[in-house]
Amino acid sequence: MELTLLYRDDHLVAIDKPAGVLVHRTSMSHDRQFVLQRLRDQLDRWVYPVHRLDRATSGVLLLALDPHTAGLLGKAFREGRVNKRYLALVRGWTEPEGVIERPVYDAGKKQKKPALTRYRRLATVELPVAVDRYPTSRYSLVEVYPQTGRYQQIRQHFKQISHPLIGDTTWGNGRHNRFFRDRFGIHRLMLHAASLDFNHPHTDRPVHVQAPLDDQWRNLLQALGMPCPEPVGGSWLLPRPASPVM
Repeated sequence: MELTLLYRDDHLVAIDKPAGVLVHRTSMSHDRQFVLQRLRDQLDRWVYPVHRLDRATSGVLLLALDPHTAGLLGKAFREGRVNKRYLALVRGWTEPEGVIERPVYDAGKKQKKPALTRYRRLATVELPVAVDRYPTSRYSLVEVYPQTGRYQQIRQHFKQISHPLIGDTTWGNGRHNRFFRDRFGIHRLMLHAASLDFNHPHTDRPVHVQAPLDDQWRNLLQALGMPCPEPVGGSWLLPRPASPVM
């Protein structure tokens, strides 16, 4: 299956990364499919990663078509000149909006580094099911703006405020993960890289790239009775939610 191209010019390309696929080969994985190799084969040219998405995360992934552009974009990410927006489904009802400024573990989980994440709540649902110790179970759909780019930052931060992401097998809640597997057939992390905004490294013109939610996201939100956000320009349109399907 070909990867969906969201943006392309002479210097860079953005794709809609599927959930469950590694960006590049690692010594810790036995995977045979990788985004980099698939895209190189598809475009018949070399591509250069400039940022990361976890294997489990879907959505916008930006890559350069030459080493010089890769260096410029990598610097923009490091300096915080790329605005990143994610959508996540989390346990519990979060605050309407908030800022999480707490250290998170690095990839080796041996030390912590400063990290900052902003978020706002888009929708909530309460299901008449006792998944945990409460008679009902609550969930929130949140829009997340990580201000730093640490290892699994969003996942760690929402764990720290007791709102772990659904489907997160590292930092999440096993009981709620099992509920979503058994009831809705969800075997993935519910985290989507919705959009990137940055100035083009060669023209300095604004670039906005966004990836719509895939069918699994849409079907789940419909089953929960939550509105499915639709990307319109630089914002998300929320239709009226339906009733949850239990």
